[in-house]
Amino acid sequence: MPLLNEYDYELPDELIARYPAERREGSRLLVVGRSGVRTDGRSGFEDRRFTDLPGYLQAGDVLVLNETKVIPARLEGTRESTGAKVEIFLLHRQADRTDTWHVLAAPAKKVKTGETIRINDELSCEVVDELAEGERIVRFVSSGDLEAAIERAGSMPIPPYLKRESDATDRERYQTIFARVPGAVAAPTASLHFTDELLREIEAKGIRIARVVLHVGLGTFRPVEVEDVTQHKMHAEYYEVSEEASIIINNARAADGRIIAAGTTAARTLETVADADGTVHPGSGETAIFIYPPYKFKAVDALVTNFHQPKSTLLMMISAFAGAENIREAYQHAIRERYRFLSYGDAMLIV
Repeated sequence: MPLLNEYDYELPDELIARYPAERREGSRLLVVGRSGVRTDGRSGFEDRRFTDLPGYLQAGDVLVLNETKVIPARLEGTRESTGAKVEIFLLHRQADRTDTWHVLAAPAKKVKTGETIRINDELSCEVVDELAEGERIVRFVSSGDLEAAIERAGSMPIPPYLKRESDATDRERYQTIFARVPGAVAAPTASLHFTDELLREIEAKGIRIARVVLHVGLGTFRPVEVEDVTQHKMHAEYYEVSEEASIIINNARAADGRIIAAGTTAARTLETVADADGTVHPGSGETAIFIYPPYKFKAVDALVTNFHQPKSTLLMMISAFAGAENIREAYQHAIRERYRFLSYGDAMLIV
């Protein structure tokens, strides 16, 4: 039985990257052999720069990117009845309504059905249903274009462990350069390092790029609170895999090419839609897949990822991918070498 404390480590506070690097591609890259052996056959780890990534890929490989786009999900408002401040955190839009959202209200105790929350002069919402754990269903009203009003009023939902308010920098840098489909409330952070120039260099080597969507949800911020890891419940997240992406991936696998997932979100998407033999199927829906040791990956051969929080489901996932002891040693190496951790931190290539 996997236990939560097996995925704990001491993260020095000064190694948490509270702001992005000056340049997207300017981060460091720790290269970790999936089997515990380096790519040159020696033991240990390779300390590189993110711009070295193309050198570890080869013609015939496929790099899988998550095209989700982070929405400005954090809205500050006041209760019309009392003037008390309320934060409305957008989770996801209701499937059958363009103006109705599933949200998290804080403080939620007095936010009741029928309450109107005034965001600003052009935007307000009415609470239409109360759910558990501070969650609510609200219907927005705007004096103009609703999407534009939410975009203007909202702030980027940077992770709480950054311990700061979001600013103008986050509007650009807490978003990948290829973000296309709005819906995430957290960024696929491993992909924050990519630039157009780096992607062109990768494609010039004969490496195909496949694009999928997984809207990262609030669950990415919620800690595991049970000691028996198998009892943890993941929040469902929406995914899309196009026919084009599945063809690119399946053709590469048939030709013995490797599938490199850019981030745990891309990896979880592929593992959701793959057969036991690694064949990927197109489709869309919701996934609550929870990957922890022991797990046999079906569709992913290599993984680009950032450094994750102690006791997190993401740390469990990469431990399943590369071995728990191997990952523990890699993290200790990263701490000794003063890598920058978490969403705006440095990256790791497990290959």
